[in-house]
Amino acid sequence: MTINRRDFLRAGVGGTAAVAACATMTPAPAEARGNRTVPENAVGLLYDSTLCIGCKACMSACKEANNLGLEDNIGGKLWDSPLELSGKTYNVIKVYQHGTMANKDKAENGFAHLKRQCLHCTDPSCVSACPVTAMTKDPVTGVVGYDKDACIGCRYCVAACPFGVPQFQYDTPTPQIAKCQLCKHLMAEGKFAACAAQCPTGATIFGTHKALSAEIERRQAMKPGEANLFPRRTVDSGDNHERAAAEYVPQVYGAKELGGTQVRYLSGVPFDKLGLPVGLPERSYSSVSETMQSTLYGGLIAPVVVLAGLVAAAWRGSKSHHDDE
Repeated sequence: MTINRRDFLRAGVGGTAAVAACATMTPAPAEARGNRTVPENAVGLLYDSTLCIGCKACMSACKEANNLGLEDNIGGKLWDSPLELSGKTYNVIKVYQHGTMANKDKAENGFAHLKRQCLHCTDPSCVSACPVTAMTKDPVTGVVGYDKDACIGCRYCVAACPFGVPQFQYDTPTPQIAKCQLCKHLMAEGKFAACAAQCPTGATIFGTHKALSAEIERRQAMKPGEANLFPRRTVDSGDNHERAAAEYVPQVYGAKELGGTQVRYLSGVPFDKLGLPVGLPERSYSSVSETMQSTLYGGLIAPVVVLAGLVAAAWRGSKSHHDDE
């Protein structure tokens, strides 16, 4: 005898009665998990779009530091010309253009640059979604890292990231997830992120999260047009250069988005025009999903009820089959 979908669902609903006693043993309500906080000694980057000249020295430095291959966008691999993040590119400089492009860092008839890379979220979705802890967040530095030996290639991290950062290497028989890890291998040697180390204008600087926060506040307080000092390479390097302060948009990208990030942005052009997702909630997606999972699976009551329904459906189908013989 065969069992159709209607009979299966009817039997499944009826089978839940077999575990009614279990269902009444409701566990204590799951507590909503809030956003995780930035580690005390976290590090990160500040990218100031108004200082970026689009030279792409950061891209070359990243490729060299991480032994990344060349992109093949124009054929023959004669030139490395990344257009977007990929399995071979951890950071990329993009450009906003409007009208005559006569004015740098202006939305109207202007242009501006944007550095795309991993933002190293305070409460990262990729870490929450990874079923095998191949994605991790360092409890000291806050760097979101990747362990290729633990990865099973499920690509949940790719789907979970709201910023579209993790990339899967489709063009190799031994694929991995590719993403910026803030050059943590260099930090182990007392160095820091290669992109910041090679930036000639200080558009990208490395430092502790606290020091970068103070630098952001200092820049926001500057009067546009007045000469000010801007550090290069690290926030406290002492290697400063003087230039006129720009007029920043009020938003600091990464300050609050989804619980905040350790790579933050300043810009003279609104971030939606630069191609970054805007309007994101302050509560992280990880805290929402993990709270829901805890509620649904708390005490394993829901899985037990569903399993009992399936067992009951299978038993009834088997009994009917034998009765027909």
